[in-house]
Amino acid sequence: MATDLRMAIEVTEEACSPSLLEAPLGPDRADELARGFQALADPVRLRILSILAAAATGAACVCDLVGPLGRSQPTVSHHLKTLADAGLVHGTRRGKWVWYSLDRRRVAELQSALEI
Repeated sequence: MATDLRMAIEVTEEACSPSLLEAPLGPDRADELARGFQALADPVRLRILSILAAAATGAACVCDLVGPLGRSQPTVSHHLKTLADAGLVHGTRRGKWVWYSLDRRRVAELQSALEI
């Protein structure tokens, strides 16, 4: 699944910053990266990212995530808020539901931070 997600992400020149393995990080950059990696440090949130990355329309409704994740709507919403706070997903309200899409640029930024 990680390979599928990697292939779905196009790293642009703007998204690339020096790898944390190439140069020392300043405190602000370290805090920014840590927020993203902390959000990824949960299996349910990783599954949400993979579902969003594979979504045919590029977005998924909270109601569409409940079944595949086997979690309640409030729990899924909590995980989505954590991902949104880390800048990894964006939500758009459509009627009574919020549709979420993956922020591929932010994911690529975290990915490139780990490249050697």
